[in-house]
Amino acid sequence: MRKLLALALFFTTATIFAQGTITGTVIDSEMNAPLPGANVIVSGTATGTVTDFDGNFTLQVSQNAGTVEITYVGFQTKSVPFNLGNSSSQNLGRIELAADADALSEVVVIGRGIVDVAIGRETPVAVSTVRAEEIQKSAGNMEFPTLLRSVPSVYANTAGGGYGDSELRVRGFDQSNTAFLLNGQPINGMEDGNMYWSNWQGVTDIANAVQVQRGLGASKLAISSVGGTVNIVTQSYNNAERGFVALEAANNNYWKKTGYYTTGSNEKGWSSTYMLSHWEGDGNFFEGTEGEGITYFFSVGYKPSDKHAFNFLVTGAPQMHGQGYQASLADGLTYGRKYNENWGYKNGKRYNERTNFYHKPVANLNWDWTINDRSNLSTVAYASTGSGGGTGPMGYYANKFDENRQIDFDAIIAHNRSLDPTEVAGNNYQIGRNERGSEVGYITRASMNNHFWVGAVSNFNHELNENWSFNVGVDYRYYHGDHYRQVTDFLGLDGWYVDNNNHIPAGQYVFNSYDISLFGPTFNKARHDQQIDYSNSEDIAYIGGFGQIEYSDDQWSAFLQGALSSQSHIRYDYFVYLPGQEESEKVVNEGYNIKGGANYNIDENHNVFANAGFYSRQPFHDNLFMNYTNALNPLTENEEITGLEVGYGYTSSLIDVNLNGYYTKWGNRAQTNTTRLDLVGNDGIDEEYFALFNQIEQTHYGVELDFLMKPTMDLTINGFASIGNWEYSDNPIQSLYRSDDLSVVEGYSNVTSYVEGEKIGHAPQTSFGLGVDYQIMENLSVDADWFYYADLYAGIDPVNFTDATAEAEIVKLPNYDLVSVGVSYELPLTQTSALQFRGNVDNLFNEVYLSSLESNNAVTPGADTFKGVNTTNRGYWGLDRQWSLSVRYSF
Repeated sequence: MRKLLALALFFTTATIFAQGTITGTVIDSEMNAPLPGANVIVSGTATGTVTDFDGNFTLQVSQNAGTVEITYVGFQTKSVPFNLGNSSSQNLGRIELAADADALSEVVVIGRGIVDVAIGRETPVAVSTVRAEEIQKSAGNMEFPTLLRSVPSVYANTAGGGYGDSELRVRGFDQSNTAFLLNGQPINGMEDGNMYWSNWQGVTDIANAVQVQRGLGASKLAISSVGGTVNIVTQSYNNAERGFVALEAANNNYWKKTGYYTTGSNEKGWSSTYMLSHWEGDGNFFEGTEGEGITYFFSVGYKPSDKHAFNFLVTGAPQMHGQGYQASLADGLTYGRKYNENWGYKNGKRYNERTNFYHKPVANLNWDWTINDRSNLSTVAYASTGSGGGTGPMGYYANKFDENRQIDFDAIIAHNRSLDPTEVAGNNYQIGRNERGSEVGYITRASMNNHFWVGAVSNFNHELNENWSFNVGVDYRYYHGDHYRQVTDFLGLDGWYVDNNNHIPAGQYVFNSYDISLFGPTFNKARHDQQIDYSNSEDIAYIGGFGQIEYSDDQWSAFLQGALSSQSHIRYDYFVYLPGQEESEKVVNEGYNIKGGANYNIDENHNVFANAGFYSRQPFHDNLFMNYTNALNPLTENEEITGLEVGYGYTSSLIDVNLNGYYTKWGNRAQTNTTRLDLVGNDGIDEEYFALFNQIEQTHYGVELDFLMKPTMDLTINGFASIGNWEYSDNPIQSLYRSDDLSVVEGYSNVTSYVEGEKIGHAPQTSFGLGVDYQIMENLSVDADWFYYADLYAGIDPVNFTDATAEAEIVKLPNYDLVSVGVSYELPLTQTSALQFRGNVDNLFNEVYLSSLESNNAVTPGADTFKGVNTTNRGYWGLDRQWSLSVRYSF
């Protein structure tokens, strides 16, 4: 407090002796976004300040005229003259900084009419922006969702247990209800809205900026912005030649090598960028989760004139990694928190029967056309293909675990080889089959999820005058997906018998297996007669239109936008139905949304905003059809989402503060998911089931605070606080199905789940964060962050809530906190080259904590517990201490 009072006295004294005041706003000229933390100094003096969150600055000067220099890392220094004349103040207005010709992050954003970037004190939404420098500084071996944890109401957990298996939740909503955009292209899955970060491992290498808009957001598209919108803007057109090579090492034998080069633009307007990286490691925490992957990125841009700009890019990240599906807490305490029940030894080598593998190349073409001073058109066309899936067991072997509770694959192979032979075409073979509870074979299979996706978004913007503008546009998407299972390892068998394929009613013998590799699934797919268990496809087509009208002046900014869309679905099932009957009826659903908001700048320091909106959103494809057949779910209707948000902002030369409150109701929705329950034999071994919920309703409301303080030129302090209340606000209807034959579990057909008033799980409803960054000297800085999480609840187990008289409640996980630290050092070599060193340590004090629970078993008399949680629960331990070291040579 004494230091803050001294600082206040210093600024007061400076004001008394000042000649006058100059103000202005520093903007990134290409992103059209504010630059917080830019240095503003009067030339030839030590008088200076830094810009706030919104790029604004106020500077007291002791001279009537002079020049201010504005500097920002990665941008060109700009000198701006000022002259107070007879006035005591002068507003220098909007000061645009261009990217530095020697900065690696310099890009020209092509397609910015599609990328809806929110601007502080102008766009009335709650927003946080993370730039390339911050991403590269904090990345290490962290996954993309973890890099956003300094944003209020954002939570990343370790669901899946392997590289790329993290999950991001915003305001308590899962990834299917947070919209993710890549250069304006929607990248949530069209079947279920989910995001799989293992397919996007290279995002940290190619991102130029990431903006998180919480709530309904500013995007004009009809997308899944229930919790928020995450805009990922990649590198595209570069003006200057540059490059780097980097090497990174981290815990658990993680290594990553990266090479990057951009040609810069030539006199004919061409520019191209290339990036290639390779990573491998023994698992980020859980045993048996080894992984390997490649990220490639190619971009070519062309600016033939000031009116036109084009950019074409291709990127992909083929990968494979072992997974650690949630074990019981008791197993973790017995065999160690890194215990993973999905692996063992096969012929003396580690082997994981749960492995994820996928390759999803993405291509998009952006075109910006500046029609005239008032009108412009931005268009992006995109396409992607995806090949891969996840492996798992099929069949049954009672004694699969050894004395250390790891899978004994050698014993499984020996058992498979001992089965009675089956005669096929005059030859004897060891043939297995899938019979529940019978030891007649055990294999590893892969659930394949291949797709082809194309789409386009085009937006026309016209400025009616200096205050009014409008946008209109179209959004088209087409998606085809193929889903089936194939054998990856016969484990000593010669083949597998399939008797549930109605296209081959006499049954079929499958003799082909398909190895897992980075590029194998892209070029080697199982024929229909070699597919097992199921085979189905879908076609999803989407067409939408959107429009927005916007008003802006020095004090007010407001917008009103709306969208209409039509979505069609056809499902094809090649196992359940006879030839000629595979195709479902075509389902067509219309949807719409409308939202608006306004911001009022009270003065140079204070602003307030509010927004509201309503979505009538079509249900996801996976929720339209019942029981994984072509039968339509009669209870599925459009989901209804209502969002309200209000906010206040304060900005000054010392501190910037944002405070906002939100209310979101998400109702009338359906959901299909996989759950693991012990309903057979009560033997402590969970079986896999499919659960279908209808008429779910959730209500989320809360308050969020974030701040940035710059007490000195070298010290930055930031923090956030999020306090929410997220509950189920109605009782849904549910059915439970066996995963092997899709039959309804007795007693669980259209029963009510009594969850009204219960807490939403998987994300903390209370969280706090505090960060410090200190520049020790010109080329050396240190930083530290502290995160605290509380009111974290388990996910719902549907069985626990079907009795209206029972007093079941959701398990609350222990509160926990984490500390991360880092140090950065740059060694200049020449005017255009340098060595950059970075070290990170996350979970510095090796906190033992639970990041999520999948089951919901309450404490019973005599039960073993961990920090008050029944150890029979299945869930994920948080990662232990993680470290990374990197060196980069930039030229």
